[in-house]
Amino acid sequence: MSNPASELRQTLATRVGRLVFGAEAITDALAVALVTRGHVLVQGVPGVGKTLLARTLAAQLGGRVRRIQCTPDLMPADILGVHMYRGPDAGFEFVPGPLFAEVALVDEINRTGPKTQSALLEAMEEGRVTIDRRSYPLPDEFLVIATQNPHEFEGTFPLPESQLDRFLLRIDMGHPDRDSEMAVLQAYGEPGAPGPDLSGMEPLPAGLLASARRAAAAVHVSEALQAYVLDVARASRERERISLGLSTRGALALLRCARVRAAMDGAEYVTPDHVKAVAVPVMAHRLGLSTDAELEGVTETAAVEDLLASVRVPR
Repeated sequence: MSNPASELRQTLATRVGRLVFGAEAITDALAVALVTRGHVLVQGVPGVGKTLLARTLAAQLGGRVRRIQCTPDLMPADILGVHMYRGPDAGFEFVPGPLFAEVALVDEINRTGPKTQSALLEAMEEGRVTIDRRSYPLPDEFLVIATQNPHEFEGTFPLPESQLDRFLLRIDMGHPDRDSEMAVLQAYGEPGAPGPDLSGMEPLPAGLLASARRAAAAVHVSEALQAYVLDVARASRERERISLGLSTRGALALLRCARVRAAMDGAEYVTPDHVKAVAVPVMAHRLGLSTDAELEGVTETAAVEDLLASVRVPR
């Protein structure tokens, strides 16, 4: 059954698919993030289209879009803003940084140091920043879309757990399949080509995102389903191979995303299958693996799948 939530998913898939090939599964997660008002972390090796995906998503949202290219020498003031002295009469005036936008595209976030990474914590959680003991609100639709390379790559600074937990979803981008990669070569293989052109891409239809949020809010969540989400969260904190389990914020994100996924599927209520459909992008980056698990080559995705298999599903 068609509804605004499913229409949003289809619209986003069509528009993103014109520029980013082979990303059909990824656009589902992006649609969930938009409806849930959650920040998105896109992870993958260099050259697979992470930045293009983030720019394409940002173009759908309208409003101001600011890009922050992270480097080791980037400082908190470079993204938050500074107070500048305008003379004895005017005094100090606050000059906002690029973070003051509806969409902040933070490219290669783990290329900058922990001090600058931490400058995003208040903004992502509370929608404001504090500078020189004064707080400044960010736009109501403030959204961070960040990209990062895998932690094993040289010159990266792993994000702290507190910041990872503030990302609603982590989307893992691998190399596209052969047909999609062939489409990339055919579309962008001309020598000297300027690359994908996003200038003509229009924002989402007016009111569609708000309607999708209302549709998701109307989806019923039973007490048994809430208990299932809680069981998954508590089980993650008791596993021997998981050193850091799902936080309460993470459990809430899992429930909210499952609710949106149900709306996009045209369902009137959330089922355990909806929870499982969003579990990996919601949970994988939030779990900390034990040393033994890492030595055995256990991945975060495998840990989530093993965890889901161990928790009893309500009837």
